[in-house]
Amino acid sequence: MQNGESVDRTDARLLLALDRTPRASVLALAAQLGLARNTVQARLAKLERGDALTPFTNRLDPAALGYPLTAFITVRVRQRMLDEVGQALEAIPEVIEVLGLSGEDDLLVRVAATDADDLYRIAGRILATKGIERTKTALVMRPLVRHRLQPLIERLIGS
Repeated sequence: MQNGESVDRTDARLLLALDRTPRASVLALAAQLGLARNTVQARLAKLERGDALTPFTNRLDPAALGYPLTAFITVRVRQRMLDEVGQALEAIPEVIEVLGLSGEDDLLVRVAATDADDLYRIAGRILATKGIERTKTALVMRPLVRHRLQPLIERLIGS
């Protein structure tokens, strides 16, 4: 969250309730957690402002949108071109996420593709980006542990 704020136990209970029932109303959440409606509404607003709550689209599976292939592409960037490369990658619709790395490679790029030919096209477009020196592509065969935060939230609550 912004300004060094962190999620407290009450926020964690609220996040866990939202994880279990994402479409719950503020009133339903308040009743479930034994909190005032205004408290729940204020805490949700604080979590959204602080980036603790990410957009709903983060929960979508790209396969449901017609992109069943996921790949991770590591990228080495020419020095002092990281911002330019980031902006160029953001302009590629199939780029889902870009993470800055330490070590030999500079970026980890998650992409979604319709098939192998589409992945080849996307990887080529990334490699052709000004400022990119080298890429390596790894195809996701299947997820073993999906993205999750519930165990961390439960630990914060103490359950």
